[in-house]
Amino acid sequence: MYMQHRTRIGRRLKAARDRAGLTQQQLADSLGLKHRQSVARIEDGERALAANEFIMAMDVLGVDLDYFTDAFRLEGEGEFSFRTSPGVSTAVVDEFERRAGRWIATYRELSREQGQRPRWLGHALNLRRTSSFEDAMAAGEAVAHRFDLGRCPAERLRAVMEDRLRIVVLDVDAPHGVSGAASRIPGFSCVLINRREPEGRRNFDLAHELFHLLTWDAMPPERTEAVEVRRRGKGSRTEKLAENFAAAVLMPGIIVKKHWESRSRSADPHDRLKEGAARLRVSASAYKWRLRNLGLLSRREIDALDDERLTANDRSRCGAPSLFSRPFVKLIAVALDTGRLSVQRAATILGLSLPDLAALLQSYGHEAYFEA
Repeated sequence: MYMQHRTRIGRRLKAARDRAGLTQQQLADSLGLKHRQSVARIEDGERALAANEFIMAMDVLGVDLDYFTDAFRLEGEGEFSFRTSPGVSTAVVDEFERRAGRWIATYRELSREQGQRPRWLGHALNLRRTSSFEDAMAAGEAVAHRFDLGRCPAERLRAVMEDRLRIVVLDVDAPHGVSGAASRIPGFSCVLINRREPEGRRNFDLAHELFHLLTWDAMPPERTEAVEVRRRGKGSRTEKLAENFAAAVLMPGIIVKKHWESRSRSADPHDRLKEGAARLRVSASAYKWRLRNLGLLSRREIDALDDERLTANDRSRCGAPSLFSRPFVKLIAVALDTGRLSVQRAATILGLSLPDLAALLQSYGHEAYFEA
């Protein structure tokens, strides 16, 4: 535990130093240390910060003591990739990352305290940036088959990610224009989904972020990626691979072909698309492009479609799930019952008022033993 604490302080010192734009030598000079290597050893967790060095470091780096010691913060540890719409500012993403870091760090610390082992992700996809889009689709089909996702993969994907891949999935209130995120910290992988998005978008984001977690080492994603990937011309190849993978996971070819070919060709194509999309719990637009990739829709048929009629259907299926997740809220409830967390601190971490915290606990079947 002591080594874990020292490692955390070292990582946070490095993150604060980087944010302040200081070299290791400059920080060493400010702390009265003779050698740059002293700072390097502190950042690597090999040497502890003395009490007087703590005080000087807080002053030089503009941080408080909690920055170094609060286990319910994620500073200098997490890697994030956010899916955003055009125009979302860096400041908005920074603030959301800070909030998300609190949730992820809280999940990690409470799960450790309650006897759960670190969630190491033991799976990876054998894909590279040079892989073809067909390779990505084949990988998606293989995941759907390997984990027996069934006739509607969107219904089972989350449970498979949580129970078999040991990925934490949280439904959250994200800023407008941020649809989801993937995050990695040592021993822990997490997906955040904007619960206010339509169901089809939420499911696609879930599969999309799964791709990033399964390929992070081979092709690390950018900190922010566009929600809508350009299908022609320039664009992130990694994101295009992710889109093709996600489409295949949620819409395996054999299922799509069987359903599409069983429908009457005389029916309005918009109705056929909307019916198929609803059956698979994806957006009609995603279903359309999957049909095109499978050769079931021609370019002429694609061009003849009225996209507004399709997206209106997507917006109509927009019921929001409860905040966070059942496992996360159970961790919070146990921590409250055992006194590990105070009610006020839990509400602060989650960004909720006391009445909203009580409602959250009750929505997952836990009693709220406090005055809301």
